Amino acid sequence: MPVPVTLIGRSVRLEPLAEHHAEALATAGAEDRTTYAFTPVPHGLEAAREYIGRALADQVAGKSLPFAIVSTADNSVVGSTRFLELDYWQGPLVWPPVPGVPHGDPLAAVPDAAEIGNTWLSPRAQGTGINTEAKLLMLRHAFETWQVQRISLRADARNLRSRAAIERLGATSEGVRRAHSRGLDGVVRSTAFYSILDEEWPAVRDIIELRIAAATSPTAPDPKINQECLRQGFPLIQV
Repeated sequence: MPVPVTLIGRSVRLEPLAEHHAEALATAGAEDRTTYAFTPVPHGLEAAREYIGRALADQVAGKSLPFAIVSTADNSVVGSTRFLELDYWQGPLVWPPVPGVPHGDPLAAVPDAAEIGNTWLSPRAQGTGINTEAKLLMLRHAFETWQVQRISLRADARNLRSRAAIERLGATSEGVRRAHSRGLDGVVRSTAFYSILDEEWPAVRDIIELRIAAATSPTAPDPKINQECLRQGFPLIQV
């Protein structure tokens, strides 16, 4: 299974999720819960402990790699995210395939494909660029360290804010799976699926880095940045 790792950027640090994050995670989740209509977020200390316990159980089982999202500005925990749906394509061909089971030593295995999901941020961290840089760190680790062939992302089709954020990353829409699963509100939901392939990663990386640079610049974005966005077919950068 993938080895837990700390990923460090300018505005955000992704730490392996651990029991000692429970209190800070509960605090982050209690700020304002009106933005969590489509995302499971722990409410209270006991719920945070249970949330971490389930995440760590999945990690031990090789199903996911969860992180605490930490703002480097004040070292406060502002949310959580993870790699999940880990899949392995190495070794002898087996039919029917058994997803999520690596060939050889599982402690040395890295996935060939994965999903980034279960992401949530406290309201004060939303819209600050923390999510964008966190995604950059995870995508860079997946494509450049693990050398995956695909990263997937998904969102409740009704969650237009999350879908827009995914599309701004440069992910390709794979369509909407209708009546896909039961939503957090109990309603049967449709799910929007997206992906980034290894051959697309260099262009996606460049655009994300340009977006981060533009967001931290005190002036309007360089016209060359939006020209590159247009060339790649990505949404324009706005301030």
